[in-house]
Amino acid sequence: MSYDLCLFDLDGTLTDPKPGITRSFQYALAAFGIHEELNDLTRFIGPPLRESFREYYGFSEAQTEAAVLKYREYFSVTGLFENNIYPHIPDLLERLKDKGKTLAVVTSKVTLYADQILVHFRLADYFVAVFGDEMDGSRTKNGKGPLVRSAIQALDPQRKMSPVMIGDRLHDILGAKDAEIDSIGITWGYGSRGELEAAGATWITDGADDLCRLLIKGINH
Repeated sequence: MSYDLCLFDLDGTLTDPKPGITRSFQYALAAFGIHEELNDLTRFIGPPLRESFREYYGFSEAQTEAAVLKYREYFSVTGLFENNIYPHIPDLLERLKDKGKTLAVVTSKVTLYADQILVHFRLADYFVAVFGDEMDGSRTKNGKGPLVRSAIQALDPQRKMSPVMIGDRLHDILGAKDAEIDSIGITWGYGSRGELEAAGATWITDGADDLCRLLIKGINH
């Protein structure tokens, strides 16, 4: 089978956001007297923001909300655009669009920020919609599954299309499983092949050409 509704993660899949995200985390943590080296903060690329502060630093709800505000002080002004498109992505999206695929972004990032990034890097025209979080984190508090389901409901309410979620972290794969659709793990981002395998990715691919062939020609289950 091939896929005609392609749901793409943003961070670590379409763009490399390492400088902006790690510096934003470093800035936020410094407000709590915590110093982290930037390279030690790459594990936070992908998961919901609040989850990272709670799980890795044991922050209370009040501390978590304060940390999110500090993070956004830096991210909303500077970190947002400390980001780069992976070189192969524009060509990949162009090829998929030419083949009539419906493309959308499903991201744990706040929709407002995701929209700004896609416009800034001239990727917005490839996508029919962006499904992201709210400022209060309400859409990702139970994982990425609700976002994936929302995308499918909005773009294919009659379930006539074959959907797939494409991403680099376990959250993308688990979100797809929660929504009962296939998933493709990509290895050029911040999740390891082992992480993607353990999460139960339907497929794992190492390059854009392989991903394009998979999405267009498909593979029999």
